[in-house]
Amino acid sequence: MNFRLIFVMDVLEGMVVHAKRGEREKYEPIQRFSSIVSSSDPARIIEEIRPKTLYIADLNRIMGTGDNKETIRGLRAKNREMRIMVDYGVTRMEELKEAVDAEIADNIILGTETTCMELIAEASALMERAISVSVDLCNKEVLTKDTRMKIDPLSLLQMLNAYPIADVIILELDKVGTKSGIDFEFLARAVALSEHNVLCGGGVRSCEDVRQMAAIGVRGALVATAVHDGSIPLSFVI
Repeated sequence: MNFRLIFVMDVLEGMVVHAKRGEREKYEPIQRFSSIVSSSDPARIIEEIRPKTLYIADLNRIMGTGDNKETIRGLRAKNREMRIMVDYGVTRMEELKEAVDAEIADNIILGTETTCMELIAEASALMERAISVSVDLCNKEVLTKDTRMKIDPLSLLQMLNAYPIADVIILELDKVGTKSGIDFEFLARAVALSEHNVLCGGGVRSCEDVRQMAAIGVRGALVATAVHDGSIPLSFVI
C-alpha cells in the first residue's frame, strides 16, 4: 500500500506535548499520556521510536512565542536518514529562508494559520516541490489571516493547484488528539479536486481508518495520539 504514515511531534518550550483540539494552553507533556515513550524530550523520543518520516510542529513559532530551532536543528543533524517535515510558523519569505539556511527539514510546511497566498506563490516558485501547504481547518473553516484564503476549503485546494508544491495537508485542528474519526466524504472530494498528494491530519483512530483513506486516494496521514495509545501499532511508523 503506497500510503505514508507520518509520526507527529508537537514541540512547545523544548518538550513534546500531547496536542488536543488546538487548545494549546491545555497541552501537557506527552509522557503523561503515551504508552510507547518514557520521556517528553524530542531527542529521547526519536531514539526510542526512530520513525521513517517525522512531522514537527514548532508551536512556539506558530504562536509567536519564540522558537525551537536549535532543538529541531539538533534532531536533523543526528537523523540525516530520516525524512523530516516542519511547520515552522512561517509568515514571511525571510523566515522561510532562515529555516532553509538552518537545514532543519527536508520539507517546510506553510500552514494557512500563519502564511499567506502571496508567500505560497513566491516560495513555490523559488523552491519547487520543497514546500508543502497545510490547510488548517476548524469546523471545516480555513484558519487564516489572509482574506484571499478565507474561502471554502475545497475551493482553496483548487486554487493551490496553480503552485508546484509537494503535498497538501488537510489538517482539522478541532479533531487533533481526539480520535473522533475521519470525514471520508470530505476527503474524497478533496482528493478529486486537488492535483497534489493529499495528506490528512486530525481524528485518525485506527488501521481501518488508514485502509479507508488509502482506498479513496489519500496519500498519507499525520498520526500521534493513535500511535501513543496503541490503537495504531508502532511498527506502522518505523
